[in-house]
Amino acid sequence: MIPEHVIPWALSLPFLGAFGIWITKKNPDLRESVTLVTALSVFILVASLFDSVSAGERPSWVFGEMLPGLRIAFVIEPLGLIFAGIASFLWIVTTLYAIGYMRGHHEKNQTRFYICFAVAISSALGIAFAGNMLTLFVFYEVLTISTFPLVTHSGTDKAKRAGRIYLGILISTSIGLQLVAIIWTYSLTGTLDFTEGGILQGKAQPTIVAILLALYIFGIGKAAVMPFHRWLPAAMVAPTPVSALLHAVAVVKAGVFTVLKVTVYIFGIDFLSEVGAGTWIAYMAAMTILLASIIAMSKDNLKARLAYSTISQLSYIVLGAMMASSLGIIGGAMHIVMHAFGKITLFFCAGAIMVASHKTEISQMRGLGHKMPITFICFLIGSLSIIGLPPFGGVWSKWYLALAAAETDQIIFVAVLMISSLLNVAYLLPIVVRAFYNEACTETVDLHIGGQSGDIINNNQVGDVGGKNQWKFAGLEEAPPLCVGAYAFTALGCLLLFFYADEIYQFVLPVVEGTTK
Repeated sequence: MIPEHVIPWALSLPFLGAFGIWITKKNPDLRESVTLVTALSVFILVASLFDSVSAGERPSWVFGEMLPGLRIAFVIEPLGLIFAGIASFLWIVTTLYAIGYMRGHHEKNQTRFYICFAVAISSALGIAFAGNMLTLFVFYEVLTISTFPLVTHSGTDKAKRAGRIYLGILISTSIGLQLVAIIWTYSLTGTLDFTEGGILQGKAQPTIVAILLALYIFGIGKAAVMPFHRWLPAAMVAPTPVSALLHAVAVVKAGVFTVLKVTVYIFGIDFLSEVGAGTWIAYMAAMTILLASIIAMSKDNLKARLAYSTISQLSYIVLGAMMASSLGIIGGAMHIVMHAFGKITLFFCAGAIMVASHKTEISQMRGLGHKMPITFICFLIGSLSIIGLPPFGGVWSKWYLALAAAETDQIIFVAVLMISSLLNVAYLLPIVVRAFYNEACTETVDLHIGGQSGDIINNNQVGDVGGKNQWKFAGLEEAPPLCVGAYAFTALGCLLLFFYADEIYQFVLPVVEGTTK
């Protein structure tokens, strides 16, 4: 297929899939088959673009003109294609996991879940392929709205409150800050097109550039730079497949991807380095890295701990962008990939633990590794990748970010990255140690599952225990096979990325070639 023709098909196919999901809602097997076929088809379309983009082509497609000179337009370049590839590929894996999770957890409104997920993926692809800031902004807002029903999926008061926080922060930052920056940029330059080297050089004074940059970075609320981060831990009330969407597949990655796009194609790396406008924001990102890690250490709820871990990890990418160096951009782009596989593995494992054992608190997981060894081994692999230890992919993105800090004489940021890795060890590895090297917990706890309250006595839920919730074999009690298969696969991905990191480096390199830093 001609690359230019792939773009409209890739954007529209998830919507067609959403319609197919709706008309097959009375047959769960057929509904989920439609979801899987759609996800696989979208990934094949996106993957077909890699050869042409690697060869230097930049396929484009114009949907239409909203206002004179302001078009809804799409251009495929390496950064966008990496994000699109991650989103479309992990949609397949997340769907497989979701089938096991949603059935094992007896979730309601599963059709709505799959429909909104499909729309969210289409929005993420629109962001990835956007050829200008207007197009990106439109799909950015669609992504926010389409994921709101997912955050409030359970329908409880807590879920509705989380949804209000989610929508309130993301809409207010995008309208009150990001849109202001977009309008201001257009008034200064007369264009919003993503352009190599940026569009602001020679069009704005350093003070204006610094204000604009702050409006963009804090207006991109999905990047979760403090103090605009509260929506992310609040949204952890959603089902685990939604958490995977938020943290690895689409939402937060859309945020940090937008930060990279704005840095490279609106401001320009050389111009930002020249005026030094990003320095104070880099310190804000460094503060977010450390503070979020410290908060993570205090959380007993597993998903809450992982949420604050994500807030910290996202600011690695913001820090890389704000250092305004080619190595910082490469490190940030690589971290999108490495973090996606590592964090989705951790969230998949957290959901599996809850489905199979009905435990959500880390203090309840003593000795659980003996019953769920596959799950906790995969959790260990995801943790080691997030920490940045070989032979797992996370080491390379941190390596390039540290090189960027050294190259720009910001040794303090090297220290921040090293301290952060030690904090990663402190809040992730004790979970695995507790699971394998402690006696089983016999506490009585109360757990809310799918909006319904259920008593847990000696870690066994009164009522339906096991059955579809567990996969029992050889004396083990793992999550349903589709769940186990999904996080075993992403854990393997963490390992493979260590050996294939150079392919990502070479693919991103044209984005920063020609820069002086």
